[in-house]
Amino acid sequence: MLSGERKEGGSPRFGKLHLPVGLWINSPRKQLAKLGRRWPSAASVKSSSSDTGSRSSEPLPPPPPPHVELRRVGAVKAAGGASGSRAKRISQLFRGSGAGGAGGPGTPGGAQRWASEKKLPELAAGVAPEPPLPTRAAVPPGVLKIFAAGLASGANYKSVLATERSTARELVAEALERYGLTGGRGAGDSGCVDAYALCDALGRPAVGVGGGEWRAEHLRVLADAERPLLVQDLWRARPGWARRFELRGREEARRLEQEAFGAADADGTNAPSWRTQKNRSRAASGGAALASPGPGSGSGTPTGSGGKERSENLSLRRSVSELSLQGRRRRQQERRQQALSMAPGAADAQMVPTDPGDFDQLTQCLIQAPSNRPYFLLLQGYQDAQDFVVYVMTREQHVFGRGGPSSSRGGSPAPYVDTFLNAPDILPRHCTVRAGPEPPALVRPSRGAPVTHNGCLLLREAELHPGDLLGLGEHFLFMYKDPRSGGSGPARPSWLPARPGAAPPGPGWAFSCRLCGRGLQERGEALAAYLDGREPVLRFRPREEEALLGEIVRAAASGAGDLPPLGPATLLALCVQHSARELELGHLPRLLGRLARLIKEAVWEKIKEIGDRQPENHPEGVPEVPLTPEAVSVELRPLILWMANTTELLSFVQEKVLEMEKEADQEGLSSDPQLCNDLELCDEALALLDEVIMCTFQQSVYYLTKTLYSTLPALLDSNPFTAGAELPGPGAELEAMPPGLRPTLGVFQAALELTSQCELHPDLVSQTFGYLFFFSNASLLNSLMERGQGRPFYQWSRAVQIRTNLDLVLDWLQGAGLGDIAAEFFRKLSIAVNLLCVPRTSLLKASWSSLRTDYPTLTPAQLHHLLSHYQLGPGRGPPPAWDPPPAERDAVDTGDIFESFSSHPPLILPLGSSRLRLTGPVTDDALHRELRRLRRLLWDLEQQELPANHRHGPPVASTP
Repeated sequence: MLSGERKEGGSPRFGKLHLPVGLWINSPRKQLAKLGRRWPSAASVKSSSSDTGSRSSEPLPPPPPPHVELRRVGAVKAAGGASGSRAKRISQLFRGSGAGGAGGPGTPGGAQRWASEKKLPELAAGVAPEPPLPTRAAVPPGVLKIFAAGLASGANYKSVLATERSTARELVAEALERYGLTGGRGAGDSGCVDAYALCDALGRPAVGVGGGEWRAEHLRVLADAERPLLVQDLWRARPGWARRFELRGREEARRLEQEAFGAADADGTNAPSWRTQKNRSRAASGGAALASPGPGSGSGTPTGSGGKERSENLSLRRSVSELSLQGRRRRQQERRQQALSMAPGAADAQMVPTDPGDFDQLTQCLIQAPSNRPYFLLLQGYQDAQDFVVYVMTREQHVFGRGGPSSSRGGSPAPYVDTFLNAPDILPRHCTVRAGPEPPALVRPSRGAPVTHNGCLLLREAELHPGDLLGLGEHFLFMYKDPRSGGSGPARPSWLPARPGAAPPGPGWAFSCRLCGRGLQERGEALAAYLDGREPVLRFRPREEEALLGEIVRAAASGAGDLPPLGPATLLALCVQHSARELELGHLPRLLGRLARLIKEAVWEKIKEIGDRQPENHPEGVPEVPLTPEAVSVELRPLILWMANTTELLSFVQEKVLEMEKEADQEGLSSDPQLCNDLELCDEALALLDEVIMCTFQQSVYYLTKTLYSTLPALLDSNPFTAGAELPGPGAELEAMPPGLRPTLGVFQAALELTSQCELHPDLVSQTFGYLFFFSNASLLNSLMERGQGRPFYQWSRAVQIRTNLDLVLDWLQGAGLGDIAAEFFRKLSIAVNLLCVPRTSLLKASWSSLRTDYPTLTPAQLHHLLSHYQLGPGRGPPPAWDPPPAERDAVDTGDIFESFSSHPPLILPLGSSRLRLTGPVTDDALHRELRRLRRLLWDLEQQELPANHRHGPPVASTP
């Protein structure tokens, strides 16, 4: 019960004892910085496209000038679009250090080079180097014209501002806004932007009067990540041709693609020729094009309509494929024969001229994985035509997700993603893998993301070893590989039935596991080992959480068992640790809130019980019995225990919340609304725990100071110089102290033993005694000021007795280890007593200014009160030298001579790590017994949910 609810007797000045203990809470909240937008990179390896679906945070050199391949209107759009073909050769993708799609950055120069690059010097032999483009300085944003014929009436084109870093998707959004085609949802609306694509069109300029209508003859659909201004600057149209950017619907592009395939079949164009035209050449990716002649042709000049079209395309590319045709054709034939010799059954098959399309398909099977970077091997995907085969980790942290456009609300950037997966159940930020220089790697699912690890549902961060299976959603399944570990990995993958998989929460995991291959007896022995083991682990399911927490708090409140002082906090910390490691991300904040409410209710019930047993609450007519140190110690023990346990639990919970904020900061989830909600729930739980500590501290010092109030007057009245008695020295026992000092020192000793037995944090022990000494100093000083008013009390003999009693108390506290705290809080009382101990002759020679200098802690009103009531002898008044000057007369007349009890020091919670140790075996036998009891309670709760014929008997218990 709070001090304001107590009926107070005695001196009316004790009514000033209100204990609104101030509280400085350590509740750190960081401003999580938002991650800026990053550009995609070719970190994921695919066998059919140069436009990769991954990103890299490393700075990349500018790509070489690509030879952009343009196709006629109605042909397919280039790889990298939403539905374009991705049948590009793997050998082309792995060539060079910067081979990427037009406008997209390539693989970093320091990345691993694959086997398909071994013959790059041969391909480059005899090829004249292209003249480099002039170095371009940083330029301000430019104006780009985007035509939208047929999409909007009236305007022929719209001008938009673009920079070298502006992507095609961003320009589509701006153009839609200019054309008014957003439908009121904003240009950044994802559904609206996805319906349109930006196309690079090439045609003949209008000639003659009137100009006529401009018609595109060649067209290429830009990928979302390509940069149109950079593409426009990298190559120019040949004389007689003109180019422009057009805005077309994606459905229209898909229809044109289908019509192009139908027209090719109707014209008799063979499949290999069409595939060669459809796929991007090496020139389009920054290398030499494989322009092999068709079957039966003996020269590099193509024949027929298909050959004519290929000839026009090659002339527009202006690539190195126009040079050294004979040597290039010979080397290409040698590579084809070498690849065919590696195919199964090649030794028995007759080597016949093969189609270039067959060679493309065969080279896709010859993939050499990197040797210095971890990667993911795709075992099952969503769309075979778009999914990659190998996903390489280009940085220490790799993020899987669906990605998406930036949010239009507040301008928050899109979530950073390294590898894009287009399945419908993949979240924008689905899963994060961190692989440092040393194994193992760590995998952490995002909130609400379905992720499996070796077939088991993954809810928290877990270790990822080479050979482990990682499932994302319902479609994607990867195998993690780390070639840097060499042969240090496990001989068998952990997901094979030879060993148990990840254990589900709850003690019944030994019986629920069906993949471990162990028999029923062996699984029963494993369960018994867990139930009786000394490992600091407490497994439970979310449905048993409330019963478990209630049982721990109930046992701690009732004092059942012989738990160590910090046993309840240790058991509750095990629950928090299990939730943080094994259960879903949003479970920990809910557990903390429930735990804090249970502790607060238990503490409040204990405070009401103590208040009801106090003497002042007895019926009228019953004499009030003064409190004794022994009785107060027994009553306050439960409160001190709760204060000690809650303090350690609060420090442990703060560490977990800080880890949550740090992980969110690293993953760039500062603006996640679910994370913000979880942090708010954690703050509410921390505030409840703070309130419990404040309330228990307040009630403890209230009853201790109330006991001291009846014992402190003896320090001013008792005479330590009794007949035949010797003054005790420093470090003397309590029984050796003068009788007048024993009650006060007994309260201090009871409080010291109580805080030591309850293992209260040393910082809170110091603050508890600091408050007790503050109260003792203020109470004794007020009594000293009050006694000098009505009777002769201020005289040298009485001051010597008070000084001796005070010195004995300080010496005893020094021996108890509290000397520094006592000397700080008893300073004002000591100075006031020292003034009264000055001999009369010396005091008469002093002036007001000298006394103010020698006793600075006394206020002018207190100093004047002591001097004006000092007993100089019969009929003698204070000398004129003691009169205050006019400048301090107002302070003397209006100042208060009594100390205020409301100026106590604030309660500052201890900072730093928790003293709970949750590593290593449990050595305390009482704590081990309670841990075993709780494990068996959870086991019984699990068995009660099963049908009678599925329940197991109690496992065989080993000797504790």
